[in-house]
Amino acid sequence: MHYNKLNKEQLIHKIETETFKRITISFYKYVSIDNPENLRDELFFKWNELLCLGRIYIAEEGINAQMSIPEYNIDAFKNLLNSYKEFKDIPFKIGVEQSQSSFYKLQIKVRKQIVADNLDKGEYDVTNVGKHLNAKEWNDAMDKGATIVDMRNFYESEIGHFKNAILPNAETFSEELPMVLNQLKGKEDEKVLLYCTGGVRCEKTSAYLRNYGFKDVNQLHGGIIDYAKQIKEQNLPNKFIGKNFVFDNRLAEKITDDVISKCHQCGDACNTHINCSNVRCNILLIQCPNCAKKYSDACSEKCMEYVLADAQKKAELDKLHNYRPIKRYFKSTSKI
Repeated sequence: MHYNKLNKEQLIHKIETETFKRITISFYKYVSIDNPENLRDELFFKWNELLCLGRIYIAEEGINAQMSIPEYNIDAFKNLLNSYKEFKDIPFKIGVEQSQSSFYKLQIKVRKQIVADNLDKGEYDVTNVGKHLNAKEWNDAMDKGATIVDMRNFYESEIGHFKNAILPNAETFSEELPMVLNQLKGKEDEKVLLYCTGGVRCEKTSAYLRNYGFKDVNQLHGGIIDYAKQIKEQNLPNKFIGKNFVFDNRLAEKITDDVISKCHQCGDACNTHINCSNVRCNILLIQCPNCAKKYSDACSEKCMEYVLADAQKKAELDKLHNYRPIKRYFKSTSKI
């Protein structure tokens, strides 16, 4: 078993002093993996040698990865993945907006599922998926009035989504599946379009809906990430508005200049996610520059007091307050 041995400050310094360019990529594949633990240890060693960073989930049902790769090691990385029969010719999504610091360390975690649905094993056939649509086919289907469903969490769709899409008010994928099934009742014979960040959640959702009798289930191939790439390369109309939320240090990629969300503290137009600067809280929220200054990047006056306190005062405040929020994310734009 291999582990990261540097603390966060050391990891950040290491990234900031690198002299080469990094590329942020993502990929997934539903495929049978016999021993996820052994594969995790093997990949950690080999990817660490290539200076790869990122967050990767491995399960018996497959792999789901978001990674930062040194540009000069991209070919070696692809060749390594292709050497595994399970991952041969796996497609990559390249980040819309690149950042040297999208990830600071390499984490490979073994999970029960690469996308948790909390359903019993065998409840539906995850390989019985819908039709994959490219950007042009997706646009054409939208123009013809198909039902569009955003299979991401509410805090993702809050800052950007496809026009006229159903936006479930869900915090987790497992919560969203039955919610979407209920919202689509009566549309079993209609064309349904599913989309998410890179495609991995739609893969499961399309199989789930087909199991419940939906006959014309379609999913956006490569998700929003690949859609943004295709419309640019093919000069197609862009039907996505705002930002695409991503699960790395960037937190979002700008697809259009539209700002469709509001600051969670003052209600001004804003689409910048941050984590509360009080690490004991760390709640995710949308915060405008004025509120960032007013609250010292914290989510509330209580958390700001902790952030600005010296060590002795922090110890006193720890005894008075529980800074761990009940939820990980804000759900409203009301003032704190």
